[in-house]
Amino acid sequence: MGDFDNKEREEVYSKKVRAGKRTYFFDVKATRAGDYYLTLTESKKRLEDGAFIKHKIFLYKEDFEKFNEGFQDTIAYIREHQEVVEKKYEFNDGEYSSSKSDLDDFSF
Repeated sequence: MGDFDNKEREEVYSKKVRAGKRTYFFDVKATRAGDYYLTLTESKKRLEDGAFIKHKIFLYKEDFEKFNEGFQDTIAYIREHQEVVEKKYEFNDGEYSSSKSDLDDFSF
């Protein structure tokens, strides 16, 4: 594989968010045509063997608005129908720290 294939996999931007037992990665990557897309990854350490379990979602720019609408509607539903539990996250290695609820100010 040539340099072009390596460029396709190169991350343009990355944000890591530690939230309790899980870590989320928001990675912006570029297609061969130079269009950006978002990869959302959830990573959680398995207690049995210490291996990391990862789940990925690839979100392309043409889907951002529809995804955001569904995401916001779902958060609104949860806020209306269930009490949101306040959580405090540790500030660890310059990463996410919050005393807000999980759903405060969360949007794309």
